[in-house]
Amino acid sequence: NDLILRAALGKKTERAPVWIMRQAGRYLPEFRAMREKYDFFTICRTPKLATLITLQPIERYDGLLDAAIIFSDILVIPQALGLVVEMLPGQGPHFPDPLKVPQDVDTKLRKHVDVHEELGYVFEAITMTRKALNGRVPLIGFIGGPWTLMAYMIEGGGSSTLSKAKTWLFSYPEESKRLLQKITDICIDFLIGQIKAGAQMVQVFESWGGELSPYDFNIFSLPYITQIADKVKAQLKQEGMESVPMTIFCKGSWYALESLSNIGYDTVSLDWTIDPAHAKAITKGRVTLQGNMDPNVLYGNHEEIRITVRRMLEAFGTGEKYIVNLGHGILPTVDPENAKVFLETVHKVGLELNNKTIN
Repeated sequence: NDLILRAALGKKTERAPVWIMRQAGRYLPEFRAMREKYDFFTICRTPKLATLITLQPIERYDGLLDAAIIFSDILVIPQALGLVVEMLPGQGPHFPDPLKVPQDVDTKLRKHVDVHEELGYVFEAITMTRKALNGRVPLIGFIGGPWTLMAYMIEGGGSSTLSKAKTWLFSYPEESKRLLQKITDICIDFLIGQIKAGAQMVQVFESWGGELSPYDFNIFSLPYITQIADKVKAQLKQEGMESVPMTIFCKGSWYALESLSNIGYDTVSLDWTIDPAHAKAITKGRVTLQGNMDPNVLYGNHEEIRITVRRMLEAFGTGEKYIVNLGHGILPTVDPENAKVFLETVHKVGLELNNKTIN
């Protein structure tokens, strides 16, 4: 099933492919059972466990998902840099000793990071999962965007204001750029390693992009996510390897949509605040679009889920340059049966709309 790869590269498809951000994880009872036995990052660092969890939604929703995404976390990069990251139950990620002042970049972070030494467990999990999938669906690798990772490293966890991270941007702009470049260099090496390990598509999650003003986004996010696309593709070409489709997801950065469709990514993922017609008008077919149903719709009744999916598919079109997804990750208390209704409706309506177009 190469449907998602064809869609990402702009080729026509018999229906729009579908996957779900965070599809391998906390909403599934089989994942929660694993979490009772193992710490979150222990699972990430144990390839057999990461493979098992990556496969859980593929097996539960047999034939309904068009991609698997490797079970990992964007915060493995700060860990590789030398910071301690914990996943606290009910609270999320926590950094006991975050970056407080620019001098901490030199004293708390590793000067050089060998991604194979520090993150080789992710590569091993990708290879193991790719073999276990046995061609059923393509495997997606991912990283966090540099600004998002920097913000976590300074805030020490989630934040409603990002005031500590933004203090760096506005008090120490040059030092902030230095840190962003350091993170970017590791992101590039890490993505190349994932592709070599067997990832057939990769996504960059700039989850806190929308916390920046358009002006600041152009300074502290856009140059670095642009570098990632450029340098990953250039280095793979230099080594005689083909690149894989690359997706950028900048949650909340609606104002940057035109820029995001011009910086070398094949697919731009949209959050639920962007109207499909607006997105299509801005991007003008330069990229494949991905998204963008509000994850909260999955708390609705089955009929409302079906109505919303149909409206979304009719707006985006289902035969070319479109991948169905939510507008952010699936929420932890969603009923897995509601996710199944979402997936089944995508298949049914997608085929129906494509047949109408053909006829």
